[in-house]
Amino acid sequence: MPSHLPNELLASLEGLPGYDAAAFEAVHAAGAAPTSIRINPAKPPAVLPPDTTPVPWSSFGYYLGTRPGFTFDPLFHAGTYYVQEASSMFLEQAFRQTIDTAKPLRVLDCCAAPGGKSTLLQSFLSPDSLLVSNEVIRNRVHILQENMVKWGAANTIVTNNDPRDFQRLENYFDVIVVDAPCSGSGLFRRDPAAVGEWSPDNVQLCWQRQQRILANCWPALRKDGVLIYSTCSYSREEDEDVLDWLMTEFDATSCQLQINPDWNIIETKGKMNGCGYRFYPHWLKGEGFFIACVRKNTGAVFTPPRRISRPEKPSQKEQDTLRNWVDASAPLAFFIHQEQVHALPESRLTDLPILQSACYLKEAGLALGQLSAKDFIPHHHLAMSTVTNPGIPALALTREQALQYLRKEETGLETTHRGWALVQYASRNLGWIKVLPQRSNNYYPKEWRILKRE
Repeated sequence: MPSHLPNELLASLEGLPGYDAAAFEAVHAAGAAPTSIRINPAKPPAVLPPDTTPVPWSSFGYYLGTRPGFTFDPLFHAGTYYVQEASSMFLEQAFRQTIDTAKPLRVLDCCAAPGGKSTLLQSFLSPDSLLVSNEVIRNRVHILQENMVKWGAANTIVTNNDPRDFQRLENYFDVIVVDAPCSGSGLFRRDPAAVGEWSPDNVQLCWQRQQRILANCWPALRKDGVLIYSTCSYSREEDEDVLDWLMTEFDATSCQLQINPDWNIIETKGKMNGCGYRFYPHWLKGEGFFIACVRKNTGAVFTPPRRISRPEKPSQKEQDTLRNWVDASAPLAFFIHQEQVHALPESRLTDLPILQSACYLKEAGLALGQLSAKDFIPHHHLAMSTVTNPGIPALALTREQALQYLRKEETGLETTHRGWALVQYASRNLGWIKVLPQRSNNYYPKEWRILKRE
């Protein structure tokens, strides 16, 4: 069977564990890639799409029988699920098998955009843990921020920093996840255009970049902390060789994971006998993927900076006003950031100035809104969150009305209510409107609006 795959790639894969040349080329020639989603356990959709089957290594992942138009599903915009490639959902196993997730943790997702791995990690963190989702590329941090906002958690911070900046937080994080930029050969079925961009030279450039990222963020991991490394590349240089380098360069111990044989995930070992895990589309229902975990053997106790600025807090009267907008059962602390009131879990407020001393914060916890002398203007992020006060008025929309709202159009909604209200589709929040005597104002973010028509 003729192959459209680069000959240099095929030659480089010979001898790798799990590689079967004929089956590998055949599955790529077939072209069809599965579609999968991962449910948000904090606000799941009431009904799953038809013809779904579970992703075996994921608690909340499902394969879809057909690929729908996600753009025109209001529940997608409500953050009830995330469209994620199934192999990469194995991060759940790497995280849960190496870390006590019941404990308060500080977790860094170092290369986080567009947010698939960050939203997955957040789903398994305790409420008093903190997730820092970082993206170095400025024009990609916006989609990361949007996806984290839609996920709805208050214990997340989005940053826009180079990995070297985290060296200032020595011994700070319990877990660091590096889903490294790579040559992308594992996604050839999903992105055929990437085939033409692949080259041995690009593999070498990625290999060097991956080492730089790991070396830069390694000091920020505490003693006995876990680093989880992954790529969507098949190349040994970006996978086993990087794991070997990591174990040689630093005092790190490989973590072996328990794999169900029915999953058809291939365990692989490098020269240092570290355990990595390969995913091939001819063995399982997913794309090409590699993941490995190591535990740090050295380090000291994190020492906070001597001089850090404490966050400005609203007055007691202002805090009483805010309590009308958030769930009273949520243990949140309020603070002012960039003229907006934000919130973090009370147990994590002390982390804010520490992170501010080292990072640029794109999204500092949960944005609640803006206080003024006359009114409180709620932020869209509050509407997307899981901590809105259940007593806030909510207005139900039909699917057509929901799509009109998401386009920032008039919805034709009829109501006797006046003032601020949430609008919902299938009992899930989409955003805010303010109902006035003659009209209602649509507060959906302009930059998020749907531009297409069905």
